[in-house]
Amino acid sequence: MLLGRVVGTVWATRKDERLEGVKLLIVQAVDIAGKALDGFVIAVDSVQAGPGELVLVAQGSSARQTAATKDRPVDAVIMAIVDRLDVVPDEQTRKEFDARRKPIEEALKRVRET
Repeated sequence: MLLGRVVGTVWATRKDERLEGVKLLIVQAVDIAGKALDGFVIAVDSVQAGPGELVLVAQGSSARQTAATKDRPVDAVIMAIVDRLDVVPDEQTRKEFDARRKPIEEALKRVRET
C-alpha cells in the first residue's frame, strides 16, 4: 500500500466505458511525517476522498478488489482516508523489542537444553 495525499483530479471525458462514473484523483506519495516524496499515482476514489486528505492506496491486482473497481481496468484505488498515524519513535521501538526478545530467547534456551 501507498501512503499519499490527494493533490488533484484527473478529468477525462473520453475513456474506456468501464471507467464511466469513477472519480480519478492524483495522489502524491508521502512519508510517515507527511512530507512529499517523489512519485504519484492516478487512483480511482472508492471512499469520496478530497483535496489535501491523507489516504491509503492499494495498487496492482489488489486495486480491483473494491466494489468501485471490480472488473475495471485500474491499477490503483484509494481505499481508505487516514484519520491518524501513530508512529513509535525508534528508541521506544527498540526498548519494546528488547523487552519481548528476552523471554523468547530464554524459552528457546530451555527448549535447546531439553
